[in-house]
Amino acid sequence: MTEEKKDSKKCSGKRNIMFAYGFIQLGSSLVSAIALAAIAFGFCSVKKESKLFNNCVVEIIEDGRSNSEAVRYCNGGN
Repeated sequence: MTEEKKDSKKCSGKRNIMFAYGFIQLGSSLVSAIALAAIAFGFCSVKKESKLFNNCVVEIIEDGRSNSEAVRYCNGGN
């Protein structure tokens, strides 16, 4: 009987460690998912900014300026 009790105590310790490991794994997966979502939203704003820049360049080129002048102007140059 005493051997069975010792074995059950060893198992409960391992079970707690495995539970903690699983909880940590779940937490790190959650943090990774949140980070990936933040990166995805960052790409959306870059796409929008890129579209606005391209529209600016096209508009300046239609006014009769060269490509390099249009890009310089849209980057904030005069």
